[in-house]
Amino acid sequence: MALEEKKTYEIFKRAFDFLASLCGLVFLCWLFLIVAVLIKLEDPKGTVFFKQIRVGKNGKEFYMYKFRSMVANAEEQLKDLLKYNEIEGAMFKLKDDPRVTRIGKILRKTSIDELPQLWNVLKGDMSLVGPRPPLPREVREYTAYDKQRLLITPGCTGLWQVSGRNDLDFNEMVELDLKYIVKRNLWFDIKIILLTILIMIKPNSAY
Repeated sequence: MALEEKKTYEIFKRAFDFLASLCGLVFLCWLFLIVAVLIKLEDPKGTVFFKQIRVGKNGKEFYMYKFRSMVANAEEQLKDLLKYNEIEGAMFKLKDDPRVTRIGKILRKTSIDELPQLWNVLKGDMSLVGPRPPLPREVREYTAYDKQRLLITPGCTGLWQVSGRNDLDFNEMVELDLKYIVKRNLWFDIKIILLTILIMIKPNSAY
């Protein structure tokens, strides 16, 4: 991508991200309310939203927001579950994670738990499309090659999510992210967003 073309793309991408996330937060407020009530009904003591430090563009850390889909003390339980990790590389995935609540399973399967990240997009911490932002502990295990996925603003969805998601290992995710970084343009972003909406309607391997 030529320098001038890249600058134009970045400007249009940020404008699209801002407008789309703002509209999404406004038009989906009814869904946010319903999800909040369901989360509280199952676990009144826990919070509705879950925030976690993630690593963004050029290694900058920020708080990423999600609907809480796990029990309130999920982070404390993680250290006892790391040995059961089902995916190779600097990432943790466990299909039948005992920390996930009943409503949380539905939220994760449909990716509704990710919707609060529209606030991150509005703020500019994230984009609608890009590599998923990793945890600091994951980045500490990255090779120099893996760190290339931190060269651009992370996204709510990306090529990994619409290409198999949890069926893919860490190295495959990295390759897809780097492929996106090379190929990225507005039409490619729109294609990924449309595929993401389709997956939310007809869930794939999310858990």
